[in-house]
Amino acid sequence: MRFKDAFVEKYSRLTDFNAYKKSVETFARKSVRVNTLKTTAKELLPRLEKQGWNASPVPWCRDGYYLDHVDQRRDIGNLEEHQQGLFFVQKSVSMIPSLALDPLPGEKVLDACAAPGGKTTHLAALMKNTGIIVANENDAYRINGLIANLERCGVMNTVVTKMSVLSLMEGGFDRILFDAPCSGSGLIKGETQRSRDILKVWNPKYIKGMGKVQKRMIVHLFSLLKKGGTMVYATCSLEPEENEEVVDHLLEIGGRLEPIDLAVKASNKKYLRIWPQDNDTEGFFVAKIRK
Repeated sequence: MRFKDAFVEKYSRLTDFNAYKKSVETFARKSVRVNTLKTTAKELLPRLEKQGWNASPVPWCRDGYYLDHVDQRRDIGNLEEHQQGLFFVQKSVSMIPSLALDPLPGEKVLDACAAPGGKTTHLAALMKNTGIIVANENDAYRINGLIANLERCGVMNTVVTKMSVLSLMEGGFDRILFDAPCSGSGLIKGETQRSRDILKVWNPKYIKGMGKVQKRMIVHLFSLLKKGGTMVYATCSLEPEENEEVVDHLLEIGGRLEPIDLAVKASNKKYLRIWPQDNDTEGFFVAKIRK
């Protein structure tokens, strides 16, 4: 895996680069989340085990499991149980934002950048298909996948909208999940085309520009949150410009950080900054802010 000199220099300041490099040179473990709107782990896992899949729990998500196959298969998405919506193929770190948001049944929730629907379907399960979720997605191509996943998983409490984040105007949300558009630098994991593409386009100017856009978006979304409400900001980036600096910009305007009490290792507990070597996962960032 080839890293630009500027990348190595920056990440060496942020973490133990040798540990980071060793981790990202391995493939990510396959993980799924049991869809409790349709089944339970007790019902689903024996079916998968009969097909040669071994399950081990994701420490921070009671419905999350890592799966590996006795014959080294990785095509979890081809299983009949997946087509039936009994589970969602989802990165284990991607389960954290919905758990951190902790929505309650009957609440009004906004998933601001919802496609492909992993977090939306998770929110619906946590809310037991009650209340209302506004699942917004600006990308016309990705929105089709979002709708298909909501239908497959039996989600009934969600309205899908298609607009830019800055065009969202309805307020009064109890909770908002903002999984922001980002550079994706946390997704460098394994010798894949995606990893190569991220490393190829990585440059400080692009990341700085993304940070400016994210600051505009988070301030606008925070205005849609009712007083006492909660926002979770998340990215699959490991760049401070897209993470801590964005949240700190919001905190200067109002709001306070809330603790995220999950069994996940992170290099910064004030925010959850999750390096690939922390939990053998992709990199991720999560922060929880109360208005």
